[in-house]
Amino acid sequence: MIKKLTERRRFIRHPINFPLEYKILISKKSERDSCRGMKSSTINISKGGLLFLAKKPVREDSLVNIRLPFQDKIFSVRAKVVHCAKSMDSSLYNVGVSFYRFTDAFKTKLVEQLYLISEYRDLRSIQLGREMSMEEASKEWIKRYSDRFRRLYW
Repeated sequence: MIKKLTERRRFIRHPINFPLEYKILISKKSERDSCRGMKSSTINISKGGLLFLAKKPVREDSLVNIRLPFQDKIFSVRAKVVHCAKSMDSSLYNVGVSFYRFTDAFKTKLVEQLYLISEYRDLRSIQLGREMSMEEASKEWIKRYSDRFRRLYW
């Protein structure tokens, strides 16, 4: 008999790859030291959480602190591990986390938008044949996509 998997997702996933650093928040010093500042990247993101890759499995229900860098800023969010499974494509683990607070979800969506604006800036610079500033790209992006973003995500 084939076991039917239950869909647990409440939010639409958006594939996006940006770097992150995570740290497992555990009370035992020995475990905490072995999990200091692991580097990774996102696989996808949603309004409720994100999926990232890890070299080692991360225990379900663990709390993690995730740092999302963008240019000269670091956004820090807390999340709870809801699942961890060996990737079928590599020797890594897919770690799914749920944001701990609404503000953490908002920060992560902000970082996602910054990465999308940066990619938009690169594309527009090529199209224009000149370097477009981040400020100029941001203004264009907001004018073109902010209303759509608001309807999709909030």
